[in-house]
Amino acid sequence: MGRPAVFLDRDGTIVREVEYMRSPKQLRLLRGAGEAIRRLNEAGLVVVVATNQSGIARGLLAEEDLEAIHAELRRRLANRGASLDAIYYCPHHPEGARGEYRRRCRCRKPAPGMLRRAAKELHLDLRRSFAVGDSDRDLDAGRRVGCRTVLVRTGYGRDTEARWRGAARADYAAADIRDAVAWILRHRRRPVRGR
Repeated sequence: MGRPAVFLDRDGTIVREVEYMRSPKQLRLLRGAGEAIRRLNEAGLVVVVATNQSGIARGLLAEEDLEAIHAELRRRLANRGASLDAIYYCPHHPEGARGEYRRRCRCRKPAPGMLRRAAKELHLDLRRSFAVGDSDRDLDAGRRVGCRTVLVRTGYGRDTEARWRGAARADYAAADIRDAVAWILRHRRRPVRGR
């Protein structure tokens, strides 16, 4: 049996939403993100960031720039006693300006390719895992592979929830990542109903 994981979206979930972040200087952890991820680490859950990064396809940054941003993210989390087991990103977009990245793919959320790849490489049990994010894309990717889903109301989360018009589309709607992690830790051993 594989290990349970928590798949976190990056922008608007653990770091401040910046349209097409291009530099580590733009990176700001959201309040409580380091503490929340540290709690997941201490609980023995695998913590994976899965993020769409179409800025690469659009020619706004190179993969090397993204690697520098992610190195800074890891450094800032480490300063708070937290760590990520892996970071997966999709550089593609069907309308991208850079030909090698201009395509429909299986990794761009809401497609679940990043989650499936992580499950294979890290030996994860997707049905015992959680997907956390501020958009329908994040939740849909998780739902497609059997994860329980948590919307955070940071980033675009409030707008996402408002579009639901009272029909909940997540297993839980959290104020922020700290609230999301508290809910996950209370529910992680419960079986997923109907899946």
